[in-house]
Amino acid sequence: MLSVENVTVYYGAALALKNVSLNVKEGEIIAVLGPNGAGKTTLLRSIFGLTRISGGSIKFRGEEIHKLPPHIIARHGISLCPERRRLFPEMTVLENLEMGAYLRKDKDEIKRDLRWIFNLFPVLEERKNQKAGTLSGGEQQMLAIGRALMSRPKLLMLDEPSLGLSPIIKSKIFKSVQEIRNEGITILLVEQDAYSALKIVDRAYILETGNIILEGGSKELLANPQVKKAYLGI
Repeated sequence: MLSVENVTVYYGAALALKNVSLNVKEGEIIAVLGPNGAGKTTLLRSIFGLTRISGGSIKFRGEEIHKLPPHIIARHGISLCPERRRLFPEMTVLENLEMGAYLRKDKDEIKRDLRWIFNLFPVLEERKNQKAGTLSGGEQQMLAIGRALMSRPKLLMLDEPSLGLSPIIKSKIFKSVQEIRNEGITILLVEQDAYSALKIVDRAYILETGNIILEGGSKELLANPQVKKAYLGI
């Protein structure tokens, strides 16, 4: 579904990504793991057209997308749930969700998807007329994911969805990621909590200082001594 081939990104003279390659197959949950400053967010921004690449190519379903603007990439079926949520704080929960569907015209299907989001995150229905800025951190993360889903993506990219959340809420978020995949949506997940991520993903890539240093299946990486020492605290 997604092919990132030898992608290089510079911020001015600073190298952010160097010859990064990865692929995501339809129906998979793929994680990109790594420390702060590794280039994980830059990778997602590059895929979504928010950051221009300096070299390499990005293809979605066989079509090059790295020269397209974000709104066209969204029309192709990619959605990004950004780090730290980036909600519209003065708008209600319902208004934020409706903004996620701004490219769509199928009103009946939008209503159906709203019902699905409320079933996935029941607290959002309870808070639907509440301003987004007044929600708890966990509720805001649920809303950010729900808003990203309202575009009805084929590929959902999640940037640090567990950041700053309590263990209980974090567990709910990761469970919801599995439920979203069960609805036929492919997921590319950027995460610092390597252990929680590796328990739910099919495969993962380890990104450090702009380079992919390791890749493999989730069980393989959970058993890898290098991963255990650097990311699992074992």
